Amino acid sequence: MGGGRRRLSTIVFDLDGTLVRYHGIEFESSWGAVAAAAGVGERSRALLADYLPRPEAYAEWVARDASLLAGVRIADVAAQVLPAPYAEGVVEAIAALRGRYRMGILSSGVDFVADWVCKDLGLDFSLANHIHVCDGRFTGTAETVVDLWAKDRALRALAAERETDLAEVCFVGDHVNDIAAMRIVGLAVAANPKERQVAEAAAFVIESFLELPPLLDSWRRSPAAHSGSV
Repeated sequence: MGGGRRRLSTIVFDLDGTLVRYHGIEFESSWGAVAAAAGVGERSRALLADYLPRPEAYAEWVARDASLLAGVRIADVAAQVLPAPYAEGVVEAIAALRGRYRMGILSSGVDFVADWVCKDLGLDFSLANHIHVCDGRFTGTAETVVDLWAKDRALRALAAERETDLAEVCFVGDHVNDIAAMRIVGLAVAANPKERQVAEAAAFVIESFLELPPLLDSWRRSPAAHSGSV
């Protein structure tokens, strides 16, 4: 890259394990947290173990996992999973970055958690899988909006819808399913990466979100391509 400031207009965050960390839950995920709160955690984990090796069947997993929630009151689940447990430094980092970038969530997690986080942090958008609710109860059905293994496709669509150049996007994620999205943006950041491959796919690695604002400032100022861990 030549001289001059690098352009960065948008920051897209993964949710589960990145912005939000449900400790003690598989992959620290909102799906797992919701299932545990609904009293179907064991059955949900069994489904996950069955479907995880089959990326092509992700939409089927979403449908079957959502079916476990049929009839459960969303208020009872929300009381246990909200407020969402943010990763270290998230609130402070978002406050420091607000007004400087468009920021939002792209997640294969649960939309009612993602939407709550989006509103709570004052983000600009949220895209996640939709669990249907009627009369205050989960219907047992869901819509796959963001495929766990095709986040690059969802990110391309999101960028096109918002007329955003992917070269001006920073994507922040933590898991192997985030790598596809990391590879198509201008800047990829791994936040507490769960696998070595995630750290290797990112330009930078952070352990606390407090590191993110100064990292972005430094990256934008530097005219030379570089990568590494922070």
